[in-house]
Amino acid sequence: MTIRNLDALFAPQAIALIGGSNREGSVGAVLARNLFGAGFKGPVMPVHPRGEAIRSAVSYREIADLPATPDLAVVATPAAGVPEIAAALGARGCRAAIVISAGFEEPALRQRLLDAARPSLLRLVGPNGLGVISPRSGVNASFAHLNPRAGDLAFVSQSDTIASSVLDWADVREIGFSHVVSVGDMIDVDIGDLLDALAADPKTRAILLYVETITNARKFMTAARIAARAKPVVVIKAGRWEDRANGQAAGSDEVYDAAIRRAGMLRVRSLRDLFAAVATLASGLRPRGDRLAILANGGGPGAIAADTLADTGGRLAALSPETRARLAALVPDGLTAEGPVALPFDAGPAAYAEALGALLADPGQDAVLVLQAPRAIGEGLETARAVAAVTLPGRKAPILASWLGERAAREARRLFAAKAIPTYATPDEAVRGFMQLVEYRRNQDLLMQTPPAIAPGNVDLAAARRAVDRVLAEGRRVMTEPEAKTLLAAYAVPVVRTEIAADPAAAAAVAARIGFPVALKILSGDIQHKTDVGGVRLDLDSAAAVEEAATHMRKLVQERRPGAAIEGFTVQPMVPARRAHELVVGVRTDPVFGPVISFGQGGTGAELIADRAVGLPPLNGLLAREMIGRTEVSRLLAGYSDRPPADLGAVAATLITLSQIVADFDEIAEIDINPLLADERGVVALDARIVLAPSSGRHRSRFAIQPYPGELEETVSTRSGTAFRLRPIRPEDEPGLVAMLERCDPEDVRLRFFAPVKTFGHAFAARLTQIDYSREMAFVGFGDGEGPQDILGVARLIADPDEETAEFGIMVRSDQKGRGLGYLLMNAILRHAARRGLKTVTGEVLAENRSMLAMAGALGFRQRIHEDDVALRRVEIDVAVMMG
Repeated sequence: MTIRNLDALFAPQAIALIGGSNREGSVGAVLARNLFGAGFKGPVMPVHPRGEAIRSAVSYREIADLPATPDLAVVATPAAGVPEIAAALGARGCRAAIVISAGFEEPALRQRLLDAARPSLLRLVGPNGLGVISPRSGVNASFAHLNPRAGDLAFVSQSDTIASSVLDWADVREIGFSHVVSVGDMIDVDIGDLLDALAADPKTRAILLYVETITNARKFMTAARIAARAKPVVVIKAGRWEDRANGQAAGSDEVYDAAIRRAGMLRVRSLRDLFAAVATLASGLRPRGDRLAILANGGGPGAIAADTLADTGGRLAALSPETRARLAALVPDGLTAEGPVALPFDAGPAAYAEALGALLADPGQDAVLVLQAPRAIGEGLETARAVAAVTLPGRKAPILASWLGERAAREARRLFAAKAIPTYATPDEAVRGFMQLVEYRRNQDLLMQTPPAIAPGNVDLAAARRAVDRVLAEGRRVMTEPEAKTLLAAYAVPVVRTEIAADPAAAAAVAARIGFPVALKILSGDIQHKTDVGGVRLDLDSAAAVEEAATHMRKLVQERRPGAAIEGFTVQPMVPARRAHELVVGVRTDPVFGPVISFGQGGTGAELIADRAVGLPPLNGLLAREMIGRTEVSRLLAGYSDRPPADLGAVAATLITLSQIVADFDEIAEIDINPLLADERGVVALDARIVLAPSSGRHRSRFAIQPYPGELEETVSTRSGTAFRLRPIRPEDEPGLVAMLERCDPEDVRLRFFAPVKTFGHAFAARLTQIDYSREMAFVGFGDGEGPQDILGVARLIADPDEETAEFGIMVRSDQKGRGLGYLLMNAILRHAARRGLKTVTGEVLAENRSMLAMAGALGFRQRIHEDDVALRRVEIDVAVMMG
């Protein structure tokens, strides 16, 4: 389930309370006080086995006795009896229940509760949570110690103590909420469900999350990416200490970090930063980069800001000679091209305004931080007015402010807040706010950017399949190095030539045939890190040296790993690596998010250096390069001294290929290429290890983000024999889609989008091409032999979060109408709806769009006048009947 019946949670008409009490200090008494005292306009109906009145309200002995059907129930009774209560609530017609009760540690009891709720589709929040508060609806179905103000922030927490603390913290600061949800153990309603509901809630401006664990990664990522497109989503992820305690310092937390970034959300590290980030993002300020200019009255505050900027990864703006010349008269001590601009301590409003205007005009900055240390009372406010009055033509001036002190700064901060200028108490807080804006902008850009088209490589899928099946048929789980390289070579990953030798003499003979110098390695599926046991020798320059090294190596490995099965040796030519960089790339399977890709500095010290970035597949060129850019080794790859830049395209292509390999093979659990040598000529894998597992049967469903479903590509023909190629849309189709729309008649565009559209901007087109295949599908059509820019038509299907109903949209290029492509696209969409198990497909069509209505009628859609607009027709078809 997803958002079904969650409206009963946030805006019920009637509420039942099971477990209320008059005993002062009990949970039941606090629940009753909050439910009756929050201003709810409907009935609150207590249920008590002895009929005891709760807070002077009549109680009912049985749920069946309630005089009105409750939309929402609040349950705070012993855990053992809750399944029977849930069944009774469902029978009475209740649609949602908040289970405050704890004590559901036993899986059998949890399952009983779920089984009791399922027949009536009763949604369950909890158990073991604080409850739910919706101030605008007058609902406080929680045992919180206060009733929060109404506002436009939604807060979802996996911790009842954190939820309670946030309510207290926000109350002092007069911060209000649209909804507060403590999800407890998430037996049913989880964070993904709530993100779907809150993304569509017009009363919610931003969503705040306190996350400890995710139960359904795919649902969470789908909902998060949709929500983050609509409004800011700010996340605290707790539990990093648990990774360290379990020996996973580089474990799951970095995957959560990658997931939050990939979804376009913003991660913060503290509750203070959580609300500060919301205020910062609400300003509407969107810096283009991380270059910050700093303006202050004196050197101290500017120096603190500059230090914090360096510590958090930002850059001081490099000012142009023209800007420095404009500022020269205002800065008596002079200034450098890079550095804070230090006005005299007694600088007044005019000096601040002139300096700020000069900085805003400089193309080398992305934002300006204005600082003022306290001066005489009143002067700070006048300077603040002068700063707020500085504007830029056509866009919001990128200004952040920090007026230091308390009493003297109060009115200035109120002024900045009223003008939507982000304002902070200290310089370091201001810089951290700026870097939050930078990170949020980067994450949103990743969510919206269009990757370049990448030509598919020469993949020998059959050879790769044979390599995997052979190992599994032999009952093994770890591929030998040569087997792993065979699989990589089948995907066109460059690998060094590797031959197997059974004994030292054979190794010497292979080396002589290959040519010296060579590398010699032990061959054993039981040994992961060959270097650790003396299983690697390099630069051997003669057959005698190889045979001697192999003899000694076998003895050494047997001593250090006596249980390891030694199958022989591998011999490789030495690859010239003087100017190459050693990298490590790989795949592992995270228990929550499934396959993840890693990249970093390689070699024998890779784990010690721990210079690594993690990303969620599927990857494209932009995502792969963003991963590379998050590592320290990326600065080396850019070139330095006598080393030219490495071929980043080849490195990125390797990451993309790994992403494709794990999409093609459900049996691959781990891949480790270390080292991957990279230089200006490309890449080559020197060593590789691949771990297999029996197929889970989940295939691509194990991914948190569903990969491109290439299996849906097909060639179809009209009755007259005209052939078209149909395939799922890809992000890199954006230019082709825009070209198609621009070639359409304006009237056809109006009929499709219900309004004239003259320009098709990036954000508009990206939303149509960058889809989540778990929730949406769009098929694009091409003529036989036409290129990827020649899109002739597109049909789209968007399922609701409950995955029962979906809405379609379709458009065929104006010069292609009448050729039958529309019917082919619609049939493809309907077949996909049937595969997904959807029940109903609907669409909205302008009444004047007779050709679309005629096609819908021919396909079996029912038609009726739209309930909200007589100019629209709603068309609908039952998928099962249609596929009948």
